[in-house]
Amino acid sequence: MGYHQGATENQQVCYLLLEGLAARGLDPRQGMLVGLDGGGAVRASIRKFCGDKALVVRCQQHEQRNICEHFALEQRPAWEKKLSDAWDLIRYQEAKRALQQVHRPSAARSLEEGLEETLTLQKLNVPVPLRKTLRTTNPIESVFDTVRVACRNVKPWRPGDQRERWICSGLWFAEKKFRRIDGYRELPSLIDILAAQFGSSKAISRTA
Repeated sequence: MGYHQGATENQQVCYLLLEGLAARGLDPRQGMLVGLDGGGAVRASIRKFCGDKALVVRCQQHEQRNICEHFALEQRPAWEKKLSDAWDLIRYQEAKRALQQVHRPSAARSLEEGLEETLTLQKLNVPVPLRKTLRTTNPIESVFDTVRVACRNVKPWRPGDQRERWICSGLWFAEKKFRRIDGYRELPSLIDILAAQFGSSKAISRTA
């Protein structure tokens, strides 16, 4: 895990974050699965840093929210269910056909932009028990929420190193609450899938 201080999300900050991870042992040449919420800066940095050695899994929850915003409030629950049911389908072609039933033009354009990346797990045939964890960015969002709670009463932030100190303290606090992810027993299978995908004798076994 790593973090890098910046005024906002931008490509340079994201790239420096990746460089820091690489300095601590992350090897982008082995291939990896990357979960993103759709942010352009992170995506561009991943592509620049990893080239074609990264497969992106776009967060289905973020994508669902973006799509449903194109519908009236009273219609959103029904479309949320349709999208969730489609992403729950195990096979890639079945899930894709179900998602393509979104017919409102603006919503369809929003879905089309990230459609394939929301189906990465189906395309790779990742074991179903592990998909619940990998289909969203919730694991890292949960860590962020814990850091916010740990730092919410901090007033004298002062210089940048103070910010890093408190964020690091929040991460240590969050670590105490970590538990096994859903489908953790299938992680060796995921490593084998990535190794086969990238033609490597071993896929990277760390997560970031």
